[in-house]
Amino acid sequence: MTKPFSQACENNKKPILTILSEVFANTNHVLEIGSGTGQHAVYFSQHLPNITWQTSDLLINHPGINLWLDEVDNNNVRRPIEIDLANSTVISNTWKQLSAKQTIDALYTANTLHIISWSLVVKFFESISQNLSLNSHVCIYGPFNYQGNFTSESNANFDLWLKSRDVNSGIRNIEDILALAESAGLKLIEDHTMPANNRLLTFIKHS
Repeated sequence: MTKPFSQACENNKKPILTILSEVFANTNHVLEIGSGTGQHAVYFSQHLPNITWQTSDLLINHPGINLWLDEVDNNNVRRPIEIDLANSTVISNTWKQLSAKQTIDALYTANTLHIISWSLVVKFFESISQNLSLNSHVCIYGPFNYQGNFTSESNANFDLWLKSRDVNSGIRNIEDILALAESAGLKLIEDHTMPANNRLLTFIKHS
């Protein structure tokens, strides 16, 4: 199997790390939802050595993530576990297994909410509401619309491409995401401007 590679991950890892270094300053255990290729996990765990970084994704993506992990000697990054937002039982069992080992006090996800269906976006926040402890931090990276408008022509074209692959996917309205976040007990800390017309939303769980 050829090791997967994402140029976008390569391009955005340094700007994201700058913010994560601040937000996760007092964090011990991060759960990454949708680790994709595994590039972010490898890079962030190397530069945040005091944090245990738990990768996760659908089973089909585990081999690619493991190829990245095979090439590093980071004892603070964990092999991928299965997170399937479409399967509530799997999600519940996964959180219980993780919590039995070490309290998860932060969650990170990148380029996921526009890939999955809206119903799974809802389940993503429901999972946070039900399982993440108080004062935990959540960081969500990706493109968002504001007041129903795309922030760039490239994002508009990207949205068309996404919908051509899956009509249920697409760039989400920030107002809808913030409403779901609030319902999950999350308070927005900051909406960071990122390269290539993306954003990094940082939250804290207050209820």
